[in-house]
Amino acid sequence: MFTSVDDVSARLAETGYLASPAVATTVFLAARLGKPLLVEGPAGVGKTELAKAVARATNARLVRLQCYEGVDESRALYEWNHAKQLLRISAGRDESWDEARTDIFGEEFLLPRPLLTAIRGDDAKVLLIDETDKADVEVEGLLLEVLSDFQVTVPELGTVTATRRPFVVLTSNASRELSEALRRRCLFLHIGFPEEELERRIVRLKVPDLDEALAGSLVRVVGALRAMELRKVPSVAETVDWARTLLALGADTLDEAVVRDTLGVVLKHQDDVLRAAAKLDLDTL
Repeated sequence: MFTSVDDVSARLAETGYLASPAVATTVFLAARLGKPLLVEGPAGVGKTELAKAVARATNARLVRLQCYEGVDESRALYEWNHAKQLLRISAGRDESWDEARTDIFGEEFLLPRPLLTAIRGDDAKVLLIDETDKADVEVEGLLLEVLSDFQVTVPELGTVTATRRPFVVLTSNASRELSEALRRRCLFLHIGFPEEELERRIVRLKVPDLDEALAGSLVRVVGALRAMELRKVPSVAETVDWARTLLALGADTLDEAVVRDTLGVVLKHQDDVLRAAAKLDLDTL
């Protein structure tokens, strides 16, 4: 997929994703070693976007499993089209059960879900297992089977083995601890909030019409907000939203009036807004 760490950085940058050296190195190793990549970090720092960027950079198909409480095997792996099966049985009333069973458990009636979709076929794929920590512990057992051997057993059809392994990215906000067995099968990458210079470059890339000096001021203010004890500190995505807000308002500087009127773009709780308004000193930034 990639020839070097520099190749990762360059090709991701072409898609609009600015990767730090640690991110580029870990992506390169995951691709070279054929290992799943577990990416942890706070919401909004670019974990999901990394998988999308890898797919764009390698012209691969993105297959996404969005995890949530209650997601089960039928939603993650496959299920049968029961309505279509019933119609088939009704249409063949003169057939014996053995004859009908052979037919209704065929490919025509199979509904592949993300995990099965990702290991079938010869085309390049990126499998994104998003917010893995939101899934029930039982789902991890299913992931272990798939990520260990890249094969899935469908009792009625047999075992499906990947002829071309997908590049796998699992994301987690660390809302619960993932099992050690799952972690052992992955390379680990933590993406935190970027350093000031990198975040400024991200803002300039995503909002190129924003004045460079204003972008620098914006990033410094966001850094000051993150240093406060807030219920939810601003993410990189919210920094970009704030930059777009300033551009839409035609703001030339980030003064107290502009900050007061637009804090709701980056802070999502009233007590955070009040605390920031009281403690933020723009003269020192």
